[in-house]
Amino acid sequence: MVFRAIGLMSGTSLDGVDIALIETDGETIAAFGPTGYRAYSDAERAILREALAAARSMTDRKARPGVIAEAERLVTQAHAGAVEDFLRQQNLLRDSVEVVGFHGQTVLHRPEARLTVQIGDGGALARALDLPVVHDLRAADVAAGGQGAPLVPVYHCALVRTAGCGEPVVVVNIGGVANVTYINNDVLIACDTGPGNALLDDFMLRRTGVAIDRGGEYAARGRPDRDWIARAMAHPFFAARPPKSLDRNDFAAFDVEGMSVEDGAATLTAFTAVSIARIAEHLPARPKSWIVVGGGANNPTLVRMLSEKVAPARLLTGRDLGWSGDAIEAQAFAFLAVRSLKGLPLTFPGTTGVSAPLSGGVLAKP
Repeated sequence: MVFRAIGLMSGTSLDGVDIALIETDGETIAAFGPTGYRAYSDAERAILREALAAARSMTDRKARPGVIAEAERLVTQAHAGAVEDFLRQQNLLRDSVEVVGFHGQTVLHRPEARLTVQIGDGGALARALDLPVVHDLRAADVAAGGQGAPLVPVYHCALVRTAGCGEPVVVVNIGGVANVTYINNDVLIACDTGPGNALLDDFMLRRTGVAIDRGGEYAARGRPDRDWIARAMAHPFFAARPPKSLDRNDFAAFDVEGMSVEDGAATLTAFTAVSIARIAEHLPARPKSWIVVGGGANNPTLVRMLSEKVAPARLLTGRDLGWSGDAIEAQAFAFLAVRSLKGLPLTFPGTTGVSAPLSGGVLAKP
């Protein structure tokens, strides 16, 4: 049975809410629908950043102390408003949508402590939208001893098979944290690789007041500090084999404050590229192609640096294949919601380290 599903994603870059509609049976993609975006305001981002800081001391994933409760209300309301606007702008009838996949906003990810926290009230969202909502999609995997991340590999696999890409292929998703999916016949391996945009965005916010190096323009004018990158790459995370995952703030102490804005941006951008390319050492075979999606695909300096690091393999962006690069994670959560409804696995031993393929998610009805 093919479902019409909306997926919602608010990533670690804290930029806003991505929205996408797809038609899927949870195994293949029958049709791609429209996509949308609702940006967070500066004031909303400030609250989310406060929640990220406050969440570092959390030990109970259900607790919502202080600003975290405020942030959860913000996230829920922002997603409800985003869906309402999307339905209206796309002239979509509410009853034509069968399920909404709601990721929420990750504020803490500590799988080694069996703890992952995504704020956003799935029940309240279902009531606000008068639609079924599948949410809390990471918890079951973490509770079973998995990393709980990345979740999108099974969707990446469906995308690659739809596009007919030559394998082995790696899909690189660069959000706040970067992750990869390696696909080669029946082999599916995935993991976080290190920082994506988060370190760069936070640095740019501190130095320029704007949380982005738009178009990679500052990094393009700077010079990466190779010694700094070599020291950063000595972190034991990079030598660890997949599966492995990160919290957004795991590398927050890596300091380039003594550099110019241009050199700091170039160094952090190169750090992301080097750490992504390093994952090839841990894969069964060298990829023929690397396909970059997510916000990092919009940074030509980062794409160029990564292309140099993975040569002679071919590097493409999702856009080159006609994919909605910025909306892929939102599409993935629509796909995962349908898989959850059907009891299909969301995570696998090769993607999160869970002992056996595992479904997950919680269904909230209106």
